[in-house]
Amino acid sequence: MSLVSSIDTAEASYIETIKQSGGLPFRVSSYFASLAKPDKTDPIRRQFLPHPAEDLPDPFALSDPLGEALYQAVPRLIHQYQDRVLLLAGGTCAGYCRYCFRRLWINQPKGFISPGERIPVLAYLKAHPEIREILISGGDPLMAEDGLLAELFKALRDTRPGMLLRLCTRVPITNPSRLTPETIRLLRTYRPLRMVIQSNHPRELAEPAQEVLTACVDQGIPVHVQTVLLRGINDDAEILATFFRECLDLGLSPYYLFQLDLAPGTAHFRVPLKTGLTLYQELKNRISGLGLPVYAVDLPGGGGKIPLHGGVIAGEREEPGGTVYLLQGPDGKLWPYPADKNQPE
Repeated sequence: MSLVSSIDTAEASYIETIKQSGGLPFRVSSYFASLAKPDKTDPIRRQFLPHPAEDLPDPFALSDPLGEALYQAVPRLIHQYQDRVLLLAGGTCAGYCRYCFRRLWINQPKGFISPGERIPVLAYLKAHPEIREILISGGDPLMAEDGLLAELFKALRDTRPGMLLRLCTRVPITNPSRLTPETIRLLRTYRPLRMVIQSNHPRELAEPAQEVLTACVDQGIPVHVQTVLLRGINDDAEILATFFRECLDLGLSPYYLFQLDLAPGTAHFRVPLKTGLTLYQELKNRISGLGLPVYAVDLPGGGGKIPLHGGVIAGEREEPGGTVYLLQGPDGKLWPYPADKNQPE
């Protein structure tokens, strides 16, 4: 039974509801849908199939969980960290992850960055020699045709020769056929370039994904893996250990394991922070350092990325929405993250 044919009446009704309300729509590639099982608890099915839990009130939700608007240098370009910037080049994805932290940005129709939109971006890069790296994200930049990618990469290279390009994508997992040999050769042409993929579960590393990812590695394109810790999907030390070992076997580098960002409609995916800390300690005992990503969180509202460890919680306080943990940012400021007692059932 396919994913689509397994959708029951209540699920179909909710999908129609979000169409009418303008919420993040249901979208999944036929390939990724083929990996899902009909069981409603299936870890792939749950990542893409809308659920009414998305409508539950969440007093901690933020429309811009990472505070990216605070660091917008020019439209589509975010400059939060001194030596690197984020370019929101793509406007769509091969499938909409229900836990997406940019779900409100993605939900507003946007195309791939245009030549006109590139002008202020390139001017900013030229004026800021401290920038050594650009993260090309969105949306998913690999939704664009090769010709558009080549135009963007060439413009970046001409403006800042030698700057590292970091291509952030989920397409090798959700639609691996998009990475044709021609596309991989294109990426190789614009090295130094590294690919950062987002993948969450061993079953996502099916043979088609393995083939394109190892092809990238074989062509001298390093591939790093970012994973989101998701309740009921991968919040198990053995599942994660298996996944990260398989990444190593394919020549991929586990990079980050992220605590969930506080985007609207995603609280049901959130693993309690102390549960995550315990799980990560178990993970450290199961795999070598080569396979161990950094457990991290982006401090809500723009505090930046910090590693999570046993001493990360500096205190607690009561807020209108409930109890929060206080996490210390790089500048010493304390940032709130929902305490475990606020975890939705």
